[in-house]
Amino acid sequence: MSEVSLADDGSPGAPGALPEYAERVLEVAEGIPAGRVMTYGDVAEWLEEGGPRQVGRVMALYGGAVPWWRVVRADGVLLPGHELRALAHYRSEGTPLRQTGRTAEGHLPRLDMRRARWDGDGGERAQGHT
Repeated sequence: MSEVSLADDGSPGAPGALPEYAERVLEVAEGIPAGRVMTYGDVAEWLEEGGPRQVGRVMALYGGAVPWWRVVRADGVLLPGHELRALAHYRSEGTPLRQTGRTAEGHLPRLDMRRARWDGDGGERAQGHT
């Protein structure tokens, strides 16, 4: 995972250092098993801090180094602007998808949230939960 940079005097908070909340969000994202997803709200609930918008902001700013495609919208719509990259990951990991109708814009599938959503249980634990 990422390392927190230290300033020249050895104190935390140097440019490029991740906020502690961001570190925790990214740890949860790394702990989501392949083929499963958590919503932004699920991650916030898991951490018992923040909300979906805060988690979304962390993922937008810092999520590129973790499996970002596993932290999703609650409605199962693929991340706008990253649909094809995310879809490739979902297909390679076997993430459950639902096909959309021919009238749906873009004809892209959605995540099957009922089957793909992971709550952190089942012997597989997201990192960072206390």
